[in-house]
Amino acid sequence: MKKGIIFDLDGTMWDSSESVTAAYNIGLEKGGYSLRLSLSDVMAAMGKTMVEIAHMYFDAIDPERAVQIMQECIAEEMEYLKTSGGEVYDGLEDVLKELRKRGYFIACVSNCQSGYIEAFYDATGLGRYFDDKECWGGTGLGKAENIRLTAERNGLDVAVYVGDTDGDRLASEKSGVKFIHAAYGYGKVPDGTPEIDSLRELPDLADKLCGTTQA
Repeated sequence: MKKGIIFDLDGTMWDSSESVTAAYNIGLEKGGYSLRLSLSDVMAAMGKTMVEIAHMYFDAIDPERAVQIMQECIAEEMEYLKTSGGEVYDGLEDVLKELRKRGYFIACVSNCQSGYIEAFYDATGLGRYFDDKECWGGTGLGKAENIRLTAERNGLDVAVYVGDTDGDRLASEKSGVKFIHAAYGYGKVPDGTPEIDSLRELPDLADKLCGTTQA
């Protein structure tokens, strides 16, 4: 049986909100825009697609140019994250190693733009633990479709998606993949949802949901 863990990124593996806020404001300043974003603004948009975020932030400047402004900010974000990165949640590398040891296929699926997952890999050096990745920027598809796509193209017999928001939970349900809530992240989910308070709890709960035990 081929089993897999598919990770969300923001709020699940790292918190990049401070770096993203700084990078977006650099982009706005360079573009000559008076608007500045707060940390709470950025955290409120985590998990949304680039187009959704663009209209959340920049319709007040010019709805027709919102996506263009977003692209200017993203260009700054990609460069900024290479050096500043984000705050990796405690135990991530140890957990990735343990999941490998237990025979899990490991992937990342996010609603981010193309290049963001790669920026995470570059900033953290953790890319070597991942077998596949997919994002909204790569396919233009929603998270549920990208989770399903990743599971199907890699022939996973059973898979678990690990995410921090209720949108992640709903996407998992739609894709037919089991879900574990990263309760230390940004969002809330209904009571009774399988959850972890620390990444270090993930391998054992994943084994339980996948019907396997550590060899």
